[in-house]
Amino acid sequence: MLSLLFEKLADPRSVVALFIGVVTVASLLVIAMPYLEGDNLDERMKSVAVERERIRAREREKMMAKTPGKQGLRHSSKTYMKDIVERFSLSKWLATEEAKASLARAGFRGPQAEIGFLFFRLVTPIGLTLVGSLYAFVVLQLDMAFLQKFAVVVGLLYVGLKAPEIYLSNTIQKRQHEMRRAFPDALDLLLICVESGMSVEHGFRRVSQEIGVRSIALAEEFTLTTAELSYLPDRRTAYDNFYQRTGLDDVKNVVTSLVQAEKYGTPLGAALRTVSQEARDNRMMEAEKKAASLPPKLTVPMILCFLPVLFAVIMTPAVMQVTGAQ
Repeated sequence: MLSLLFEKLADPRSVVALFIGVVTVASLLVIAMPYLEGDNLDERMKSVAVERERIRAREREKMMAKTPGKQGLRHSSKTYMKDIVERFSLSKWLATEEAKASLARAGFRGPQAEIGFLFFRLVTPIGLTLVGSLYAFVVLQLDMAFLQKFAVVVGLLYVGLKAPEIYLSNTIQKRQHEMRRAFPDALDLLLICVESGMSVEHGFRRVSQEIGVRSIALAEEFTLTTAELSYLPDRRTAYDNFYQRTGLDDVKNVVTSLVQAEKYGTPLGAALRTVSQEARDNRMMEAEKKAASLPPKLTVPMILCFLPVLFAVIMTPAVMQVTGAQ
């Protein structure tokens, strides 16, 4: 059997015949494979639709999920707050578009947050005025003229009017500082996702899952942007909302790059790499600025705290020697 096989392989005509047979079978398979596979476009489109619905459901659950220290992405208000706001029509007198944008940048979303803000804008000045009047005229019995006591009450009234705005401004600054520190890392993650072949929606979703370790607020914003990219018909609106909710210049640069990439077809990876480097440079410049401002800030503490102790340590032995010699 083996000797016969070796004889056939040694015969050139047998080798040529075998080669022709293999080529013929391969050609028939190449021609027949497309007809055997069929058209699976409908199945692929169906799988994409199912994946889209699954993304929507997951993002909806994330928006309703509770985050540490908060009651979810939307903050609930009490019933009595809503009744007072509606009864006195506070939305006509105290509500402004700037206040709504500030609430969104502070992380307070939805009509419930606006109701709570309007309620405290009404209650805080009234409460401080009543407490100040009670202490100034009744409890403390201050030895002051009536106009001076009245000026104190008016000052408390002004503080009550500005207190909600000051609280909102401080919350915005802390939240923006947290997001600004974590945003370059988020851009690096987004760049990796885009260059690996992911779409922008999948990239935003992945970044929202990973960046929560550095900044919960930034993870919330990426999650909301992912949901808006799935819901809104215009993607540019979702990007603009992302910038309006954060108020960061770095986010504005990224939004501009994303819009231009979709409009003109420019490479998104190169634009994201440039913006990411700029964000890192800005973060380094802020750190250097803080380091450069330390010497002037330390001048007064050094004069008040360190120099007296230093003089005491240096002068005490000399004083002791002089007094001992006498």
